[in-house]
Amino acid sequence: MTTTDPSPTATVRPSLRVARERFLSGRPLPAGVPEEVVAAWRRARFFGVRHDLEKPPTCPSRPGESELFGAARPVLDRIVPALGASRSLLVLTDERLRVLWTAGHVPGFETCTVLSEQEVGNNSAALALRTRGRAEVHGPEHFLDRWQEVSAVSVPVLAPESGQVLGTLTVASRLCAAGPPHPQAAFAEATVAAVETELRARAGRAERVLLDAYMRAARGRDRAVAALDGRNRLVSDAAQRLLTPEVLGVLERTAAGARGSDVTGFAELPEGAGCTARVTPVQLDGTAIGVVAVLEPLDDPAPPTAASPGRPATLTGSSVPWRHAVGRAMELARSREPLLLTGERGTGKSALARELFGPDTAQVADAAQDAGLDRALPAWQPDRPLLLRHAERLTQPGVAALNSLLDQHPDARLLVTYTPGAPAGPCLQRLLDKLSARSVTLPPLRERAEDVRELLPALTPRPAPGQPPLTWTLDALRALELYPWPGNVTELAHVVRALAEHRRVTGPVRRAELPDTVREGPAARPLSPMEHAERAAILEALRRHGGNKARTAAALGIGRATLYRKLREYRR
Repeated sequence: MTTTDPSPTATVRPSLRVARERFLSGRPLPAGVPEEVVAAWRRARFFGVRHDLEKPPTCPSRPGESELFGAARPVLDRIVPALGASRSLLVLTDERLRVLWTAGHVPGFETCTVLSEQEVGNNSAALALRTRGRAEVHGPEHFLDRWQEVSAVSVPVLAPESGQVLGTLTVASRLCAAGPPHPQAAFAEATVAAVETELRARAGRAERVLLDAYMRAARGRDRAVAALDGRNRLVSDAAQRLLTPEVLGVLERTAAGARGSDVTGFAELPEGAGCTARVTPVQLDGTAIGVVAVLEPLDDPAPPTAASPGRPATLTGSSVPWRHAVGRAMELARSREPLLLTGERGTGKSALARELFGPDTAQVADAAQDAGLDRALPAWQPDRPLLLRHAERLTQPGVAALNSLLDQHPDARLLVTYTPGAPAGPCLQRLLDKLSARSVTLPPLRERAEDVRELLPALTPRPAPGQPPLTWTLDALRALELYPWPGNVTELAHVVRALAEHRRVTGPVRRAELPDTVREGPAARPLSPMEHAERAAILEALRRHGGNKARTAAALGIGRATLYRKLREYRR
């Protein structure tokens, strides 16, 4: 686990009290106040948090039973006696900082049901969620008056496989006279380690139970069976031929809802699915952890396609990182709160955003063309979903306009796509912080290389009548899977489209037909931008001269020895 730097309150607690009073009254701050503390106070003011809040906020949607709470409860029941409940408070939250469980007592802290910065300002749980590491907040670092005599340490709880933050564990006490580190910081970290161990053990058991249920239902290779639990997916060959993306989406949602309701029976599949799906829940310790679906084709099933007509090809993929990201986005999109999709360019953020809106016709606002949102927002109808693309291009007026929209229409269906790059300005960063609790990062293509083979038929243009579809040799496929694809799926689509439209030979695409950089594969070591350009020029010259190094060196104006040396350097 990572540990945050010691809280600045350790050395400047008296001056922080003065600084906070001046901040609240609008007077200039004294010198030496830590910038991260001032930034936290400013975020609280931006969110409209009252420093003199008397009654703690109430969570609008009380969380129910969850995987985290189920794993944490036996651990917490064992360690509470060691807590010193009369002097400390233990708080468990979910990934949205909604309080799942508390034990102990600290004046002013124990009655909160949500610890998000938007509701209570700066606190250690929100800081731990943002930094993914242990975080402490002491006394006047808090924004609320009621927490001026409280010290708190929080540690995030991470999923054992994906590393996703599932929630936080906080230990709060009366203000520590000695300052950080919090005297119970090690206790908090040890408790989280025990919870994560329990999560890991339960995940292993759940996977074995799901596999056993799948094997019992399959009973032979020709039976169409799928077993799903929201993270894992087991699909027989026969089921693979029947599963369209729409049917798979229905089964994923059914598996996600199995814990809270009886899903036994036939799933309600979309029209034209071409099959039926009888669903049975998979039980572990009396709780449904997933489903097994047995699929039966209809008399006249619709032919399966690589990417159905209404679904973008860029959403194709069955790798664990991709399924996890898409599943998380689908889960968050079921509520009407804003959702943030982040990721490198070309990862499919806009395509996924349109898919999440379903049949609704979304209004699209593109900050790359309308940075101030002067045209998009006045034309927006509140009953329509709003998709904001390229949020990184927003100007300060655009950010202000979007914040105003969120204040006036808190239930608006808003989905924002953001491509990290240049450092965000303070206004945009505050907006991103506001949306970060409900954000999903799409993985780059290099982290899901196993999806390349699935993407190729989905990205290939439909062949002309009488022409065979585009196929690939194994050598070409290996080159495509090894290439890091800095432009992600968009770059892969350009390569596939260019080959389909311009190649003059028949048969499978060979490695020699691929672009030079793809054909030669990535360099053996990270290259500087200048080295990248030099390497690309050498490969292009080699291609033009049929691999003849003497003619290539002459064309580039360098000696053959220099050419050989550079090629050796790129292969190290």
